[in-house]
Amino acid sequence: MSDSKTTTNHDEIRQWAEDRGGRPAVIRTKGEGGILRIDFGEPEEEFEAVEWDEFFRIFDENNLAFLYQDETGGGKTSRFNKFVERNQGG
Repeated sequence: MSDSKTTTNHDEIRQWAEDRGGRPAVIRTKGEGGILRIDFGEPEEEFEAVEWDEFFRIFDENNLAFLYQDETGGGKTSRFNKFVERNQGG
């Protein structure tokens, strides 16, 4: 079983995504910002491509952390990721 990691480091997140062919995207919601996603492969219809600057502005404004996995349990490169609330104590 592969361990997941959590980070708030912008460079680490960007490197992880780009190493897997991922691009920053949002799903627009009412109001400012949107729901962050890393888009892989063919862009999905509801995803709106954004620049990394906007992506990380939304990331920080919403006090998020990036939960991700480097490899699958079988040792292959993993694309597993999700955005979670930052730990208030860490």
